[in-house]
Amino acid sequence: MRALIVDDSRPIRRIESNILQELGFETIEACDGVEALAVLESGADVPDVALVDWNMPNMNGLDLIKAVRADETYKPMIILMVTTETETSQMLRALTAGADEYLMKPFQKEGLIEKLRLVGAVS
Repeated sequence: MRALIVDDSRPIRRIESNILQELGFETIEACDGVEALAVLESGADVPDVALVDWNMPNMNGLDLIKAVRADETYKPMIILMVTTETETSQMLRALTAGADEYLMKPFQKEGLIEKLRLVGAVS
């Protein structure tokens, strides 16, 4: 299983990557939405899961989700928005745009694993 981690914070990418690798995922990292789209369009296998931050330079996570969901190629990819945005209205925007689940930072390892279970990415 493959996971794409999109966050402008290197420490957050590392934390998420370590958790996912413990769960058996191969991870790919991108620092913003533009880099994430480049990774997706590179011709590599479509990731099974993407963890996407909201607030990033160049292209934010919400715009990335909209772009990904507009392309049928990525329809099966599970998207988890992982962000400091805590307003219910923001959560609704992300889910409406195509996120499958929403996790607020800071999070505990168990919280991320539980969200991955909810969307069927891990058992």
